[in-house]
Amino acid sequence: MIDGIAPDTLPMLHFRGLLEDRVRLAAVIVRRHGQTPPPLHTPDGAHEATPIGDGAGATLWRYTFELPVGRDAGYTFDGRRYAVTTDFSGDLSVAYTSCNGQEHGDLARPVASRNRMWRQLAERNARAPVHLLLQGGDQIYADEATHAHPLTRDWPDVPDRRLDPETRAELARSLHDAFFLRYATQAAQPGYADVAARIPSLCMWDDHDICDGWGSLPAKVLDSSIGRCLFSTARAAFLMFQMACTPDERPDIVTGDGHLSWHVALPGVSFVAPDLRSTRRPDRVMDDACWTDLETVFGKANSGHMFLLSSVPALGPRLSLIERAMQLTNRMEKYEDDLRDQWQSRAHRREWQRFLRLLLDRHGDPDTPVTVLSGEIHLATRATMDCSAGPLHQLVASGISHPAPPRLFARGLGTLARLGEAPLPEHPIRLRSLPGRPGIYCAQRNYLMLERSSGSWTAQWALEKTGLTPPLAL
Repeated sequence: MIDGIAPDTLPMLHFRGLLEDRVRLAAVIVRRHGQTPPPLHTPDGAHEATPIGDGAGATLWRYTFELPVGRDAGYTFDGRRYAVTTDFSGDLSVAYTSCNGQEHGDLARPVASRNRMWRQLAERNARAPVHLLLQGGDQIYADEATHAHPLTRDWPDVPDRRLDPETRAELARSLHDAFFLRYATQAAQPGYADVAARIPSLCMWDDHDICDGWGSLPAKVLDSSIGRCLFSTARAAFLMFQMACTPDERPDIVTGDGHLSWHVALPGVSFVAPDLRSTRRPDRVMDDACWTDLETVFGKANSGHMFLLSSVPALGPRLSLIERAMQLTNRMEKYEDDLRDQWQSRAHRREWQRFLRLLLDRHGDPDTPVTVLSGEIHLATRATMDCSAGPLHQLVASGISHPAPPRLFARGLGTLARLGEAPLPEHPIRLRSLPGRPGIYCAQRNYLMLERSSGSWTAQWALEKTGLTPPLAL
């Protein structure tokens, strides 16, 4: 990064869909103003880039193209070939990541240590190619991007003010450049860049892609002039960098209006990601339209395994005792939005039950099992919910670059998890340790690998200090 100008990046691949013998892809790159990128070459020929957004002295460009189905597919860009695995019909390898950053001083960290797990994933892909990269939330930590303007520097801890058109435009420009710079600088990081150029991504956002606690903050904060400007800016940046769209577009995988939930169907497997942020309020997780679209997807999803991305864990420890304790003192008010973020919050209990019933209705058919993938908590863990067809699994991988919390914190959370929870009668939830690991929560940076071999799925966590866990059958 030079003088706040967004750096050039390698192509970042995004999955668009599977045709009979072709895989539809998009790739975005950053180039400084005045630099037109070269064509991207595939077996079909040369593909020119189209600009889809500007910011921080640079332009984001997009290529749209297809690759033939096969394990020797790939594209050439700027004289370098990038292999891409495009055969989704048999054995599959899918990576899941979350929490790629930290709240303060993220990009000031030494590059080698910050991106160690990304480098490991890049090396794994070189040995045994990975088909898809699922990014489950907090792909950036925008906390510091809000420092770009005095009006958001201490937000939301300062009173709102009504913005005249000129001030709002100035705030929007400052935030837009800050988000653009944050995305581009992070995208250029070694390790991540190597992965993103070779494994097509499917992304869903969470609060830090907007600001800490977005949607769980008080309604007057969310609806304030500054709050709406911040959300609008974050959404535009998410669409550009995480969905390869202009701010006015949505890719075909998005399932409705007013939110960014998506669904991808592949042979024998589907991936579903409800948007748990766009319509979130302190008293709800999703609005009626978002719920209707999610239930419609469940009704028409193809048979086979469904992996559902829930940016915050759907199976977690009991929180009602903590929420009651917090009511006894005003000193804990600053943590209230953190608890409201969780499905288990008392404010969301009916929605949580609705969500779990939706999962169980599909999982109850042995031909349509469901596995929940989640992140957000900066720890690795897993959970099960009892079902007559077999346990419904939740796999939590968090975070790939966020520093792990102290082991004492993980032990304390494990004690809370032993209280258990059963929001639906006859379907108790149990939090469990990773295969081969002690304790319910593992305080190491990590990512998750999902493998389909001969029609059966397994999961393994890649842990920073102790390596791969034994495979868990799903």
